Amino acid sequence: MKHLLKMLDLSREEIMEILNLADQLKYEQKHGIPHNHLQGKTLGMIFQKASTRTRVSFETGMYQLGGNALFLSASEMQIGRGEPVQDTARVLSRYIDGIMIRTFEQSEVEALAEFGTIPVINGLTDFCHPCQILADLMTVREHKNRLEGLKMCYIGDGNNMANSLAVGCLKVGMDVSLACPEGYYPDDQVLEFCKQYPNFKLVNDPIEAAKDADVLFTDVWASMGQEGEAEQRKIAFKGYQINDEVMAVAKPDAMVQHCLPAHREEEITAKVFEEHATEIFDEAENRLHAQKAVMVMLMADKN
Repeated sequence: MKHLLKMLDLSREEIMEILNLADQLKYEQKHGIPHNHLQGKTLGMIFQKASTRTRVSFETGMYQLGGNALFLSASEMQIGRGEPVQDTARVLSRYIDGIMIRTFEQSEVEALAEFGTIPVINGLTDFCHPCQILADLMTVREHKNRLEGLKMCYIGDGNNMANSLAVGCLKVGMDVSLACPEGYYPDDQVLEFCKQYPNFKLVNDPIEAAKDADVLFTDVWASMGQEGEAEQRKIAFKGYQINDEVMAVAKPDAMVQHCLPAHREEEITAKVFEEHATEIFDEAENRLHAQKAVMVMLMADKN
């Protein structure tokens, strides 16, 4: 593994290696065991999209690993004034040891990896969100003690979360059921990948998708950059909500996960959110540990 660009690039073995290392690093952090794997290393963090969890978790993670993180706002970089991404990649490769970028276009992340000589981590694009899904899988395994054979249900927009969840969950042996309204399906590239798995299902009915689910996911109806579509999306996604009716058809011990921020009474009711808040905020915390594992695997000196 040279980069973390999208879940489609990772093998099952690589995913499990990341999760196992994340568990180890979490244990060490909780027990005050130093793990300065990135002593003297610097991560450059390019943000073209605003963030709470991504910035804080990467910056804190680098500090805990003994390294340093630089916040690089696109509006204050030459990339925000028209410098080609390939030139930015080549310049940053001379200064720092890794790049994390949170942006709109997947092609920008891929170009950084192609033209740079240092590891690139996708902190989010409109196409995928691999760091979030690694944290999600880590959290599900913590609570359920396994991944293989579990049923994952996702309800809502076929966005970057749906794209990455479908791929990641199928690769680790989970059954995947997505409920999305027509016109809001996952990316064609992802659906083509999913076709090879008989345990994948895409439907329009949230109740059908949620039947016997072990874990349910959702995301906001209008993601960053889609604010102008908010009213139209409220109509399209009416009924695509994790609520008591949906939970009633899932398994009695079903988990709920949400990548946050959550819009209560839209994609999830306040009642269900609060009933599963511990799981949801375990998931948010695990962004820190999963990303630390990715950074160690990509940026630590190989002995």
